[in-house]
This record gives sequence, structure tokens and C-alpha cells, in this order.
Amino acid sequence: MAKEPKLAVIPLGGLGEIGKNMTAVRFGENIVLIDCGLMFPEEEMLGIDIVIPDITYLLENKELVRGILLTHGHEDHIGALPYVLKQINVPVYGSKLALGLVQGKLKEHNILDEVKLYTVKPRDTVHIGPFKVEFIRVSHSIPDAMALAIHTPVGTVLHTGDFKIDQTPVDGEVIDFHKFAQLGEKGVLVMMSDSTNVERPGYTMSERVVGNTFDETFRNAEERIIIATFATNVHRLQQAILVAHKYGRHVAVVGRSMVNVMTVAAELGYLQIPEGTLIELDEAARLPKNKVVLLTTGSQGEPMSALTRIAMSDHRQVEIMPGDTVIISATPIPGNEKLVARIIDQLFKLGAKVIYEGVSGIHVSGHPSQEELKMMINLIRPKFFIPVHGEYRMLKKHADLAKELGIPSENIFVAENGQVLEFTRRYGRVAGRVTSGKVLVDGLGVGDVGNIVLRDRKQLSQDGILIVVVTMDKETNQVIAGPDIVSRGFVYVRESEILMEEAKMKVKTALEKCNHRGVFEWAAIKSQVRDDLGKFLYERTRRRPMILPIIMEV
Repeated sequence: MAKEPKLAVIPLGGLGEIGKNMTAVRFGENIVLIDCGLMFPEEEMLGIDIVIPDITYLLENKELVRGILLTHGHEDHIGALPYVLKQINVPVYGSKLALGLVQGKLKEHNILDEVKLYTVKPRDTVHIGPFKVEFIRVSHSIPDAMALAIHTPVGTVLHTGDFKIDQTPVDGEVIDFHKFAQLGEKGVLVMMSDSTNVERPGYTMSERVVGNTFDETFRNAEERIIIATFATNVHRLQQAILVAHKYGRHVAVVGRSMVNVMTVAAELGYLQIPEGTLIELDEAARLPKNKVVLLTTGSQGEPMSALTRIAMSDHRQVEIMPGDTVIISATPIPGNEKLVARIIDQLFKLGAKVIYEGVSGIHVSGHPSQEELKMMINLIRPKFFIPVHGEYRMLKKHADLAKELGIPSENIFVAENGQVLEFTRRYGRVAGRVTSGKVLVDGLGVGDVGNIVLRDRKQLSQDGILIVVVTMDKETNQVIAGPDIVSRGFVYVRESEILMEEAKMKVKTALEKCNHRGVFEWAAIKSQVRDDLGKFLYERTRRRPMILPIIMEV
């Protein structure tokens, strides 16, 4: 009997976390990648700019990678592309908008000319090696989001991408129910589905709801209106622009990423901007307040974003005036609640009227709630089910949901990044692991900051640093100058002179101890100084600063 053909699905990011989505689908000597995203650093990742998936597995199988398929243009799906393409240059397939945003990134990294980008639209089919890939329209909080059906010799793999079932989308492009039903009819072997909102019962509201709320708010606002939202939510920007036009207001844009996305979206025809509606920021300052709407980034309270700088009164061009209406059209991402609350407080203090998530209809999610997830599973009826795009509890909940709908529990895989899920037409199993994890990007360095550097940064941030400088004679090993102590972030030196003098004495004693014992290796001397001084400082201050002894020989 011939060996059954096998198909492997290998998540390299996006499971047990929100962000850095990346999944490899492998058949024989061929791999296609679904998405290539980044994640924003957690609080304890001091000084880190972004986090990208570890692609060791792909580098080890470099010549097997045939292409990268993008479901849509959000950062958590395209953000790692410049870093990955520098190491594995393969063609990228995506929508016009997603590739428009990718081009900007590749240009920044100076690799735009070397990369092949292929534009696809919903219902297009692309052949890549043994894979036949169909792109299927879904709704999401960015235009042209797509699900992927990857047909392989073993069976069809369906990845929903990020989706919601919006019956009245802003651009009128409804999710392609026919296509999904057709795939379900033919039979889908493996389905991966978005788990972000699985904890919410019911349905996610339509994006139109926000347009109606905007309308009402604009009607009642007497002065200037400021709207903060995600830069990539083009449909929301579109609704804001149209409502502003309806009420005779002009729109100015604040924040680099927002300007960037709007430029790309308008160029590619995703944004309809009525003539004369869009104006420059300095022009807005000269108009009467009730004729102006500002669109800005910073709905998550990010420290460097436009809205935060405006709220803290350190934005060059915009300051809050009493009577301004500020609309925060977004939900805080888990972990950002404090930041957002601080901004809202600050805006109220400055006399603005703030409309935020507590007020219904000012934001709707781009992800499916429970009823939509059930509908998708029931449309497809896959043989095997893998919940993706969510933290562990979300994946678990999504798995329970699939079980309720009659998918046998042995056919549901709550997986982790790096697990190899192997499927034949008859069975599915976890067949081992590949390297996966986080690669930290700090400035221009990719992956050069690891746990040890972060541990040092944490210590420096909590207890500061002490540098001990001693000059010793090469021949006699006697101390010629010093010890001198320099400290940063440990104590305020001018008020702690006595402590510093005592610390110097401690270092002297430590050096004498070494001399008596005939210890002349530098490493040993340094370690003695570090131990004695560390113990002394902990006894006196209950702090453990980093101690760096420096010995100079003359």
C-alpha cells in the first residue's frame, strides 16, 4: 500500500498571544506562509520597539518556501515582512491596500526593488507549487480583508483570517457566503478560525453603527471635534469624512501613521474624499472651531502618539480648548486600559467633552462574536478544527464552541506556536515541534537583545548602577588612586555623601583583603569588591544596584 500523503500546519506565531501572526502550511518539499506579523512589546520588555516571530524553521528550510500569503494589511499580519524578506526573499500575495502598506515598509528598509509583490482580489485563484490558493472576501476593520482556501493534494486548508460577519459593511462588499458554503459542500479538511472575540456572546455590531453615532455626535457638537481611532480603519475614517462633509466641516489629520494610511488608501481608491474637505493642520487652526474635525492616532493611549501629546499639552500644533468634543473610537487593547483612562481624565481636566467606549456605538470590533463563529463553523463543517489568533483561554473557548457544534474533540487542536500538526485524509496528530518564539527588535538591532540584556535593563531601571574605579600599580599591586565611585539612579549623591564615603571604605577593605590573601587575578578582585559592596549597600538601603568595578593598571 502506498504511503498516505501528509500535510503539515505549523503555527509560528499568533497562538497563545495576540499579534505576530504567522502560520506555515507544508506539503512535501513546499511551504507557503500565511501572514507575517509583528507584536508590540509587553511592559517588561524595556526599550524594545517591536517583537517578531522566530523564523529559524523557515531559514532551515529556506529553499522550500514558495511564497507569503497576506490575509489583510494590519500590523499584526504584515509588520514582520521587511525583517523576514531580508532573509527569505519570496513572492508576497495580498490585496491592493495590504501591499500598498507593505510597500511603504519595504521602502523604509530599502528592499522594495528586490521583492516581488503580486496583487490579488477576492475570488482570485493563484497556483503556487502544489498549492492552489483561493482568496475569499470577508469583513474586518480594514478594507479588502480575505480568508484563504489552500487546496492541497491531501485536502483543503481554510484560514478565515481576521473576519466578522457584517451584513451592512460601509463599502457594500458583504462577506462571500456563497464561496464559504461551496467550500463546505466540497469538504474542508482543516479549518483555522479567528478566536479574538470568542468570549463575547451574540453578534458583533456592524461598522455602520459607528457612522450613525458619529452623525448624532456631530449634530450636537458646538465646537471642534477630535476623533481618535486606529489609523488602518479606513471605513471608519471614511464615515468620519462623509459625516464631516455633511455638516460642513473640514477635516485635518494628525499623526504620522494616520497620514500615511490615508495617503495610501486615497491613492488606491479606498477612500472617497469630497473636494475641499481635507485640509492641512495649520489651515484648520485659522478656521472657526465649529468648522473643524481632527482625525488623530492614539486611541490606545500610546505615549508618543498624537492624542497623548495633545492631552498632555505638548503637541506643537494642537491644544485642547474647553468645548472641544473628543471621540475615542476604539476599545482599549487588554493591557492599555490604564493608559487610555489617564488620557480620558486629562482631556476632561482640560475642559473637553470626551465620548469613549462606555458610550454605546462609538466603536465596534472587527472580530466575530460567538454566533458568527458558530455560523462559520456550521457553513464549513471541517473535519479538523484549529482555533487561532488568540490568547490561550480564547483558543480553549473556541475549541469548546466547536465541540458544541458536533466536531469531535479528538479532531480539535488547541495548539501552541511551534507545534507541527500533521494531517492525512483520515487522521490528524501533533507530530513534534520546531523552533519558535520571540525575536526582539530594538532600534536597528534584530534579535541582539535577549533575556540577559532585558534582565540587566530591569535591574538598572529598579535599583540603578554604581561604578567603582580603582587604579593599581602593575608591579606591586598597590592601589595608587581611588577608589572613586560614580552612581546613576541609585541615590541622590549630594544628599548621601556619608553613604558614599562608607562605600569607598568598604571597597578599600575588600582590596586589602585580596592583597593579604595574595589574590591578584582581576576577576577575583572584582568579584570580591562586588560582593562586599553589594552586601553593605543592601544592609544600608535594601537596594541592589548593579555594581561595575573597573580596575586600571599603570
